Amino acid sequence: MSLFLVLIAAIILICVWLNNLSFRIGIPTLLAFILLGIIFGNNGLIPIHLEDQEFAKDTCTAALIFIMFYGGFGTKWDSAKPIAVEAGLLASIGVFLTALLTGVFCHFVLRWGWVESLLMGSVISSTDAASVFSILRSRKLGMKNNIAPLLEMESGSNDPCSYMLTVVMLSVMNGSASGGHIVWMVFAQIFFAAVCGLGIAKISTILLKRIKFQTDGFDSLFILAIAIASYAIPDLIGGNGYLSCYIVGIILGNTDFKNKKSLVSFFDGLTGLMQVLIFFILGLLARPEIMHKALLPAIAIFFALLLFARPISVAAVLIPFKKYGIRQQTVISYAGLRGAASIVFAIMATTGNEYLTKDIFNIVFVIVLISILLQGSLIPAVAKAADIIDEDANVLKTFNDYAENTEMQFSRLDLAKNGPWNGRPIKDLHLPVSVLIALVIRDGEKIVPNGDTVLQEGDCVIMLSRTYDDKDTSIEEVTMKSGSKWIGKTMSEYRKSNDYIVLMIQRGQRNIVPHGNSVLQEGDVLTICRI
Repeated sequence: MSLFLVLIAAIILICVWLNNLSFRIGIPTLLAFILLGIIFGNNGLIPIHLEDQEFAKDTCTAALIFIMFYGGFGTKWDSAKPIAVEAGLLASIGVFLTALLTGVFCHFVLRWGWVESLLMGSVISSTDAASVFSILRSRKLGMKNNIAPLLEMESGSNDPCSYMLTVVMLSVMNGSASGGHIVWMVFAQIFFAAVCGLGIAKISTILLKRIKFQTDGFDSLFILAIAIASYAIPDLIGGNGYLSCYIVGIILGNTDFKNKKSLVSFFDGLTGLMQVLIFFILGLLARPEIMHKALLPAIAIFFALLLFARPISVAAVLIPFKKYGIRQQTVISYAGLRGAASIVFAIMATTGNEYLTKDIFNIVFVIVLISILLQGSLIPAVAKAADIIDEDANVLKTFNDYAENTEMQFSRLDLAKNGPWNGRPIKDLHLPVSVLIALVIRDGEKIVPNGDTVLQEGDCVIMLSRTYDDKDTSIEEVTMKSGSKWIGKTMSEYRKSNDYIVLMIQRGQRNIVPHGNSVLQEGDVLTICRI
């Protein structure tokens, strides 16, 4: 047991290292996780035997719940709203056309049967949000015409349509679907998902604003339960659980409630873990010894998607929108990476399916590998060649963990006697553009200032400025204990010998802003900033 736990710890540490590496080289980490799974697979160097495909399917399905939920929860609606119509059409009609055209290719070129051809198209028709997010974030790819948020919203929301098509084709394959049954399945999937998603989101927002969580972290558990319920409830009655997850996620992610920013970070990490799990399981299930049999059809389908199915689908959806020319359509089409959802749907299609004659799982495996390694790594180059990169655009603003609206803080300044601001109007202070005097308190009266407001001795000036957030800089407290060599020394002497800045001295009940002649005393608590 202990050896197994050491192995698990080693795998997690390797995953963390690979994640950091991927941000530097710009290749999605998920490729490395697949290869890691192969190394630890049934026939790998350090074999972890996983033969139960039903267990793998259930595990990956559960993991995809959180991926879909975060696809909505991490999307900033203000950035997504201008392209919501286009993204919605790409996530529905675009996915349907991609599946249809891929099925046509498999039937007429690869000579597959119609049902298996369309099943293959359905499984591989959605794009991968994790890979797209990873590349856009790591390379900070801001693009013209809101293309970055368009790609993010499309890739985050198109899995439910691919899932619905896969379920329909599996029903056709096992002979349980008539024309009327298919119509009902499609209606039920969309209707119950929408009703449940909107209802769960409404109830959840009310509860989040009313419940006061007494213990840190329990709000994360609450949202975790909501994400699970948003899938399970509609799925029980025939609805599309993934679509419901996305709806709940995007509503909660764009609702103001306490501690939301930390929850976005929590689900960002959780989603990353779920993606690692899916790709690692894919690697465990893969059988490299028979992979060569899937290589040629996989390469053929990959290039059919890249050069035929995806471009035609994107063009059919975006041509009515005049602002997307051929260069923009090319980049949007090229950025349609395949990934986690396709893997889950491939496992779903192959588990216990006695009607299949083609090795869909291994074909999808190879397609995902090629898509992430070749297609994904070249997205920045394609965007640059198409001349749609916007150096002034900040792609991080399209995510809910970008703190543009919450990275400001208030500071207080008391004007002492003979201070340099006394008797001067605010407009003559030459303040930096990032500093704003928001309020002046004078003899207990609150004054909303303007440029002509003259500051006076004794005023309490409330200023608004941008916070400083740097992971390499930390703020700590140091206590001057008995026997310290610095007791009795001045701040000037202290600073010369230390590589940090003293921000404040707490002496008893007093908070002292230090200057060069301040003398340190026993018991002083120094708030320091390490550089």
